[in-house]
Amino acid sequence: MLSKEIDSQIREVIDFPKKGISFKDITPLLMNKSISDKIILEFKSRILDFEIDAIVGIESRGFLYGFLLANTLGIPFIPIRKSGKLPCETVKYKYELEYGFSEVEIHKNDIKKGWNVLIHDDLLATGGTACAAAELIELSGANVAGFAFIVSLEYLNALPKLEKYSTNIINLVEYK
Repeated sequence: MLSKEIDSQIREVIDFPKKGISFKDITPLLMNKSISDKIILEFKSRILDFEIDAIVGIESRGFLYGFLLANTLGIPFIPIRKSGKLPCETVKYKYELEYGFSEVEIHKNDIKKGWNVLIHDDLLATGGTACAAAELIELSGANVAGFAFIVSLEYLNALPKLEKYSTNIINLVEYK
């Protein structure tokens, strides 16, 4: 089963980036072509029923498999970045974190009105950044087609927040 294979490759780093956090490092997945191919094929098979015009990836680890998946599907890939990282006119969304605020942005004209957009990131934790990405999609006049994550930390209960935007939510590995 792919979820067990992925889980066996994810490196857990204790007390990173701060004490009390158990970081799920996907670097070993990136170093393994075979498992990376399986991840893309699994995502592709699970989104076949979704109507998708583009994929956005959330900075920075959402770029890695998000771009590969978009390329495989023959659709545009669009990066969502932290504020101040994109050179052209942007749409921004500020959101609250457990320890302050953050802001993400997307180029103003990259997403076309009416598009159905899949949001991808490597890991779903509290859902704050994924919801901010969904807000950017909606501010751009597009629709959230769904979400795709490699890892979901189910115990943080983010799914209800995402379901406001779409019930199409893919998690390849779930930590309960």
